[in-house]
Amino acid sequence: MMTVSEVQKLIKVAFPDAQVEVVDMTGGSDHFQILVVSNEFKGKPLIDQHRMVQKSLESALNDNRIHAVHIKTETPESWSKKAKTSGGEFQILH
Repeated sequence: MMTVSEVQKLIKVAFPDAQVEVVDMTGGSDHFQILVVSNEFKGKPLIDQHRMVQKSLESALNDNRIHAVHIKTETPESWSKKAKTSGGEFQILH
């Protein structure tokens, strides 16, 4: 099991420029909803973006500290457009 801040730290190591939001979906510290906004995603297909995030969590996924992740990825430009329509706050969009 991992804390939200531990998950955020793993992602920030791989994506130093990123804004990262992590939500513990079940309260059990092993199922997380993750939003990563990074320039690293520019020009990459969505599947590759998600694989990049999964790779940053690889050790925790392999040793079962994390059982499930729901990943959303955005570039700063695409996030800015969505944030404008949702009130401008950094929060996971459903």
